[in-house]
Parts: sequence; C-alpha cells; structure tokens
Amino acid sequence: MGSKAKSIGLVMAGVVAGVLVSLNFQAVAQREARTPLPVEELRQFSDVFGAIKAFYVEPVEDKKLINEAISGMLTGLDPHSAYLDAEAFRELQVGTQGEFGGLGIEVGMEDGFVKVVSPIEDTPAPSAPASSPAT
Repeated sequence: MGSKAKSIGLVMAGVVAGVLVSLNFQAVAQREARTPLPVEELRQFSDVFGAIKAFYVEPVEDKKLINEAISGMLTGLDPHSAYLDAEAFRELQVGTQGEFGGLGIEVGMEDGFVKVVSPIEDTPAPSAPASSPAT
C-alpha cells in the first residue's frame, strides 16, 4: 500500500507543479504585453494637478479634475471620441433606444442648399403628394 500512496503523491505533485508552471507562464505573458507607463509625462500631469489644487482661484474637486482630464484626452484624439460619465452615458442610452421614425427621403447638398435626392421605399415619402418649391 505504501507504493500506491507514493504513486498518488507523485501524480499530485506533478499536477501541482504543472498548474504552477502554467500560471507562471500566463503571468509572464501578461506582464510582457503591457507597455511601460510614460513616467515623465505622468509626473508632469501630477505637477499640473497639484498646481491647480494649490493655486487655482477656487477650490476644485479631484473627481472633476480627473473627469475633465479624461475628457480632454479623448476629445483631443478626433472629433468623434468623447468621454461620458455614468449619468451622461445613461442619458445617451435612453435617447438612442427604441425606434426612430423619419420622412424616408435621401437628401444631398446642391449649391449650398439641401435637396431631396429620392424617396426611400416603404416609408411615408413615396406616397406623399408632390409640391412645388416655394417662390
């Protein structure tokens, strides 16, 4: 029976060693995938943050400064990126859920004016009476 216990012990030791090695390789892979933080730029950010807290004409909450910094990072990337705090995100979700109705027309620009290009099938536009432009 000692031989059987010894075999089970060796198998368990092998399983434990395998799990530990596997976890170690995963941790190393995750660590190498990260890029190093830009320490000098973060130090500059911290200095500006501290100067605002110390010398701005009015007290400013930390949360407001951080949110505005994040917002500035995103809006500075391109005109389509923006930071939404939790409340603004909820408002966006409410405003964009559901169905949207429309006239069913394709529009374009001509000589600086909006022009109806064509009606879109299965919408109210094809069945609407035609009218002449106002003069």
